[in-house]
Amino acid sequence: MRVAEIYKSIQGEGFLTGTESVFVRAAGCNLRCWFCDTPFASWNPEGEDLAVEEIVGQIAPLACRHVVLTGGEPMLFAELIPLCQHLQETGHQVTIETAGTLYLPLVCDLMSISPKLSNSTPSEQLAPKWHARHDRSRDVPDVIRRLVAEHPYQFKFVVGQRADGQEVLQYLERFPEIDRSRVMLMPLGTDVEHLRRIADWLVGYCADQGLLFCPRKQIEWFGLARGT
Repeated sequence: MRVAEIYKSIQGEGFLTGTESVFVRAAGCNLRCWFCDTPFASWNPEGEDLAVEEIVGQIAPLACRHVVLTGGEPMLFAELIPLCQHLQETGHQVTIETAGTLYLPLVCDLMSISPKLSNSTPSEQLAPKWHARHDRSRDVPDVIRRLVAEHPYQFKFVVGQRADGQEVLQYLERFPEIDRSRVMLMPLGTDVEHLRRIADWLVGYCADQGLLFCPRKQIEWFGLARGT
């Protein structure tokens, strides 16, 4: 499994916001969101190939119960199956961060699913090879249904404007099995002031639609920095 970084920090998004966590960031992704804030794990993947035993060996000294397997897209790597099994057997709480386009038969405590809306597609000018490929690959309903059926879950959608919110509602109409009380809308951006401008209207929009607002607390705490 190619790994870009392993570090201990504080979870800044979702139901477990504020939880001390070890983050294992896989390097590699099957999508290319133009706003990706970890390009070193997607557009230009960095890192080294590590065996499951080596990953576990780096997690253990950090002495933290909660482990977040993120990326990039961690579900690209079959090594995630034995890694999750080992972590659960050794008393860890495991969250997987995924775009919900790939499936693996694994165990976890929370499947954190971030489906990519049309606002994520890179322009033809920015990425001519990825423009159509990303748009074609970002929506895989059968995978979403399997993940929801098999795991405790949360959904996080990145929203930059009101039209994105409407697209989320249309998305949810396709999946009546998704519990809206587990769906969060998160402002697009990596700058605190920009996030606040979106939050000014997004908080009320979420309340009106029976959804949750999800701040990006790690940006408020640390800024856009690796290892946080």
